[in-house]
Amino acid sequence: MRHSTLTLFLFGLSLVLAFAVQAQSPAPIIVQAASAVPTPPTIAPSATQDSDSIEAAIKLLEQMKAANGEILKRQQASLEQLDEIQKAAEQLKIFSKRG
Repeated sequence: MRHSTLTLFLFGLSLVLAFAVQAQSPAPIIVQAASAVPTPPTIAPSATQDSDSIEAAIKLLEQMKAANGEILKRQQASLEQLDEIQKAAEQLKIFSKRG
């Protein structure tokens, strides 16, 4: 009885696995299209546009740096508060065990 149950279970398992293997589709193959039209060369921007864009980027980075500095200060203050709360909780735990 036990042998036939095990055989039936293994047969059912093999059928499920066989159907699962057939249900999987192969990965699609993607081929890049060949284009006959070459891409046009990019025109180099003038020196004034470069210097203006560099200055604008520097100003933006300075603003971002200042904003990040303020965020870091707030995070540091929050971390210090959390440390104080954790120390207070540890003290409460110690005092509650004593009394």
